Amino acid sequence: MKFSVSHGGDKVEERLAKAGVSRRDFMKLCGTVAAVMGMGPAFAPKVAEALTSKRRPSVVWLHNAECTGCSESILRGMNPPFAELILGVISLDYHETIMAAAGEMAEKALHEATHSEHGYVCVVEGAIPTAEDGIYGKVAGRTMLDYNTEYVNKAAAVIAYGTCATYGGVQAAAPNPTKAVGVREITDKPVINISGCPPNPYNLLGTVVHFLQNGIPELDGEGRPVMFFGDSVHDKCPRQKFYDEDKFAESFGDEGARKGYCLLHVGCKGPYTYNNCPTVKFNQTNWPVEAGHPCIGCSEPNFWDAMAPFYEEA
Repeated sequence: MKFSVSHGGDKVEERLAKAGVSRRDFMKLCGTVAAVMGMGPAFAPKVAEALTSKRRPSVVWLHNAECTGCSESILRGMNPPFAELILGVISLDYHETIMAAAGEMAEKALHEATHSEHGYVCVVEGAIPTAEDGIYGKVAGRTMLDYNTEYVNKAAAVIAYGTCATYGGVQAAAPNPTKAVGVREITDKPVINISGCPPNPYNLLGTVVHFLQNGIPELDGEGRPVMFFGDSVHDKCPRQKFYDEDKFAESFGDEGARKGYCLLHVGCKGPYTYNNCPTVKFNQTNWPVEAGHPCIGCSEPNFWDAMAPFYEEA
């Protein structure tokens, strides 16, 4: 895979062609984004128009207490090569995991991006430690609490990407000694929450497209875009017909499991979880319930405490 973090000046088609991505793949991406946003195929050209504007949206990506699985969910997308596509249509000006720069050069890139007259979108990954003024997490000599507060408050839009950034995630599980919190706990700015462990990268790109065209999308009570989190996993689950017929797997090796019956009795949290996993899937290939594993509710507030134990019916 080839990655770049820069202020590239080529047109989108030229940048993608250099990365080995055809226009056909790009339009396929736009069609998928349109579908994820709940639009018809005719909306694909509108998505393409938003993503091929003369100036790419500048994105500053901040990392905090996390496993970096949210970035991995983008970098490992292969059908089409999602990383090259998304990095070709946005200007990812600062990303600590994949940028080539280090030390003072990295800080220079961050300073330039966050002081541009054109503004920037701030994507936050990972929970933010707040105990003892945030000393449990530092970058470049500053606490995560300090630099997140500064760059989040200056951004044109803020996207909390992943359950750690939205609600604290695993880092906020009891007893939470670092007092880790999600982004909304440190700012009064509107924050778009794209939860999930990991989140689906199409939900991120769809949010960016909506922001470029119409501003911040409609959010639910948890700050999540309704177009992605409006239905429960149970509402769209292909096993729901077995729930309606009162047919359940009672263990992972029984006949019900082999026949694909509902997984509620082995701990599925689908009825209490809002996400588009059943329709978008990962890499448009599969998702946990289709693979035979119950939903563990990873996109809900207070995950993990509120959803554990994972293999017992709630």
